[in-house]
Amino acid sequence: MSAMMKSAVANKAAVRVAQPSATNMMVWQPMNNKHYLPPLTDNEISRQVDYLVNNGFIPCLEFADEKQAYVSSESCIRFGSQAANYYDNRYWTMWKLPMFGCTDPSMVLREIASCNRAFPNAYVRLTAFDNQRQVQIASFLVQRPRSATDYCPVDKRSVV
Repeated sequence: MSAMMKSAVANKAAVRVAQPSATNMMVWQPMNNKHYLPPLTDNEISRQVDYLVNNGFIPCLEFADEKQAYVSSESCIRFGSQAANYYDNRYWTMWKLPMFGCTDPSMVLREIASCNRAFPNAYVRLTAFDNQRQVQIASFLVQRPRSATDYCPVDKRSVV
């Protein structure tokens, strides 16, 4: 048996591993915890909504004021050692109830437009839940405030 193992190892071709260099080992060093994806277009949002609804996921809209959308010392509540988990700013205000039983993507798009009109200076995100596995399966921004400066183009990011 050990002879067979040795011959198998001996016959295996040597795998060459690329040596790291400065051009392929770059790390993004963001100054703040900001979004790195560009804003989605209306067409891209529509395609995401189609996917979520057509797969039976439950859409839900949430919004947050610009000052409370990101975790910071000013926008969080610290419970100390009494809390089971650490929940700084994980929850945003819900826009209406989750859209249980929604089978029409246009309903979701209308709710996104209504929320955006009601809160033009807030971040709005669409989340989706899988009621079979009982987990959140998606979350993405559908609106940033007009004054938001959180998206940083790739060529402007600090890389060392």
